[in-house]
Amino acid sequence: MNKNMQMLLVGHGALVFLLGMLAGFPFASVLVASLEPGGITAWPGDVRAWKMAHMEGALNGMLMIAVAAAMTQAAMTARVQRIIVWGLIVTGWGNIIASIVSAMTGGRGLGFTGLDWNTVTFTLFMIAIIGVMLAMIAVAYVAFRNRS
Repeated sequence: MNKNMQMLLVGHGALVFLLGMLAGFPFASVLVASLEPGGITAWPGDVRAWKMAHMEGALNGMLMIAVAAAMTQAAMTARVQRIIVWGLIVTGWGNIIASIVSAMTGGRGLGFTGLDWNTVTFTLFMIAIIGVMLAMIAVAYVAFRNRS
């Protein structure tokens, strides 16, 4: 992977990770409020949803940075690089944005439910799934082709 594409993936991975860490603040607030009878928080949503948003950012950001590091010495075409890098960028941003929207609106993103936030969440998750599948197929292909 060339350095420009690698740094693009690392930069986006760091931002997705950071957004996941920032989602930890509402997660902590909602968690503390749930532990106190009648506890109040300024954040909408429940503990499960904010925990997911927090973890989605952390895990997707780390995945993006890890793949960028792992592919440093791998020989691949420019097309395969684009599939890996943009597939993971779409995945990272799709998952963290969908998770935050889900936490703030109460949607689960499990299917189309009309013109609402739940459908937005579902659509973002589906786009992220397609991105990660394409990227990981490309990563596996490159890894096996680059064996000594």
